[in-house]
Amino acid sequence: MAERDPRNRTGRRPLLRGLAAAVFAAGMLVASAGQGHGTGAATPAPGAQFTPLTAAVLTKPTPFVATDGKTHLSYELLTTSSLPSSTRLRLDRVDVRDARTHRVVGSLRGQALAEAANPVGDPLPGADAYTPPPPAPTPTVIEGSQQWIIWLDLALDRGRPVPKVLEHRLSGAVLAPSGSSPFEETVQPTRTSGVPPLNLNAPVRPGTWYSSESCCGNTHHRRGLAPINGRFYVPQRFAIDWYRVGEQGQTWEGAPTRLTSYLSYRQPVVASTGGTVVEVQDGIPDNTPPVTPPVPPIEETVGNHVTVEVEPGRYLLYAHLKPGSLRVREGDRVETGQVLGRIGNSGNSTTPHLHFQVMTTPEFFPTDSPPFTFRTFRVVGQVEPRIWDDNLGLQPTGILPITPSPYEGWHRARYPLDREILEF
Repeated sequence: MAERDPRNRTGRRPLLRGLAAAVFAAGMLVASAGQGHGTGAATPAPGAQFTPLTAAVLTKPTPFVATDGKTHLSYELLTTSSLPSSTRLRLDRVDVRDARTHRVVGSLRGQALAEAANPVGDPLPGADAYTPPPPAPTPTVIEGSQQWIIWLDLALDRGRPVPKVLEHRLSGAVLAPSGSSPFEETVQPTRTSGVPPLNLNAPVRPGTWYSSESCCGNTHHRRGLAPINGRFYVPQRFAIDWYRVGEQGQTWEGAPTRLTSYLSYRQPVVASTGGTVVEVQDGIPDNTPPVTPPVPPIEETVGNHVTVEVEPGRYLLYAHLKPGSLRVREGDRVETGQVLGRIGNSGNSTTPHLHFQVMTTPEFFPTDSPPFTFRTFRVVGQVEPRIWDDNLGLQPTGILPITPSPYEGWHRARYPLDREILEF
């Protein structure tokens, strides 16, 4: 079977390699020797064991209900191999369980696991292509001393309770030069959030809109891992890019190289709920479409924007606005439905759209991205092919390939799923 290419790990000191190997060897000896105790030796905590993988969670999982009627939990498990570089690890299965009952609430294995895990630093597969990426190689093999991220997107059926604490059961085999050894470990008990998501009004005027790059799949937003100030964040986990859609399903008409050809351009952006403006940035020029994704300075990533504090620790970001269109200043109190500015193409944007999300800080970098819902909207269709926003102007026409959605109809207090066409 195909395996991932080994990563370069030059510069690791031989002493650390030796220590890692010694620790793992000691762990295997402890596992095989049973519960023997040496006289005068310190006793390990109950259940203590050496583990080939360590794990950390990047956010507090917050349950939310999406248009499929299911309760979702979307978060990340950052794993690190504690093995020396000469030893690989095969990860066969990841089970997410209720920590109280040990009941499995979500599981990844085989191809599903391969597509939900990647080494830190690897580019997002298929992110800039018109066709789906090739299948990820299986089995999932982690090189020694390597760090991987596992993207967890759980969907619980209607009425199924959300565990208060989750635990993660990892199983596979250590592939040492001398042979393979199976392992199982339970790691990272994680408390779920009891704070409900913000329930908001639309950030745009009534009409038909395309919900692009929302949760929960292989999108720039969902899988955008950002190293900021020495730690990892997923700052756009639940962000949505909004595009205005015409009666014929079109997102642009005329020449795609003109900003004014895009139906989204200069559309009003309105406050989804009341709050206080805490940050305003203006004066960044619009990009001329279609272009390759620009790489602006970090302080210009979201372009011209407005940030509104709606409650302690909850901020709404309205980004990529048209320069000179912003109508508010820092310190202003805004009401639901008030116009904040107009949609543009500034910052890291290639075709005009509104980037909208909830943040935990006034700044986009660094921040966390919790889920939210909208009070009411109607799903009228979906777009099945993966069409990235930076490719809209490169399509043969501006017409989206809209097909019927299994979730068509009115929704209340729901989060729109990726590539849905809906009406506010």
